[in-house]
Amino acid sequence: MTRSADPGPGPGQEAARPDPSGRAERHGQGGGGGQSGQRLHADDDFVAAEGHPTHVHDFHQLLYVPLGRIEVTACGTDHVLTPSVALWLPAGVPHSARFDPDSLVVSDGFDAERYALPHERPFVLHVDEARRRLLLARMRSGGRAPGDALVFAELTGAGEHRLPLPRPSGAAARAVAGALLRDPSDQRTAAQWAEGLYTSSTSLRRAFRTETGLAFSDWRTRARLNRSLELLTEGLQVGVVAKRVGFVSTNGFILAFRRHFDCTPGVYVRERTERVLSG
Repeated sequence: MTRSADPGPGPGQEAARPDPSGRAERHGQGGGGGQSGQRLHADDDFVAAEGHPTHVHDFHQLLYVPLGRIEVTACGTDHVLTPSVALWLPAGVPHSARFDPDSLVVSDGFDAERYALPHERPFVLHVDEARRRLLLARMRSGGRAPGDALVFAELTGAGEHRLPLPRPSGAAARAVAGALLRDPSDQRTAAQWAEGLYTSSTSLRRAFRTETGLAFSDWRTRARLNRSLELLTEGLQVGVVAKRVGFVSTNGFILAFRRHFDCTPGVYVRERTERVLSG
């Protein structure tokens, strides 16, 4: 999938055009895809700051709103999209949109002949922090990042392989957990974290064990491995991923990955890609 970026979108305009291959969009008077009498238009002919009229695509489209709010009407239902709610529009589904002022709309398109959505009707996607980072990274890259099959899996819910990671409830342990989720490569030991939080390393370790059921080191390893899934999805090399998430060596990362996921990172990427492409 390639996406043609629209540099410098104004308020309410789409940050990226929804056609992944340069194909024109069809739009008419609210009819379904393939109706006679529909005219072909380039995106700029009908996408305005306030939205666009009913039209259809021959590719699957994901609409995400990192800033503001928009309303998309499809199949008789109004879907309100916000930074935490995105919408999948299957190929051939007529839809229209209304943009609030100052909204920023990101559109990601996937070839309908290559990728199969789990539903035939539009469906919402919860955008958690991991998906938000993934969508914004693709927006910055103009959709040219590798690993589209894994991205598709992640953005349709088929990529849910993250390890359970309970959050601690105590103030000190919660502060450490939040910092490690933001930057899992942080190498500080429990003793160093405890010193900065004016507590003892014993108390901090006990809090992780009691409140999450995991030792501090195990919790941190899981946080690193969960982040590694996001980076592998973006198409980064295994060695780069290992360094970014805080493993001292690539071999150490591979061993930990295999211990928790029963396969190496390379096998994970290959199998996920093959599974998505096979439908």
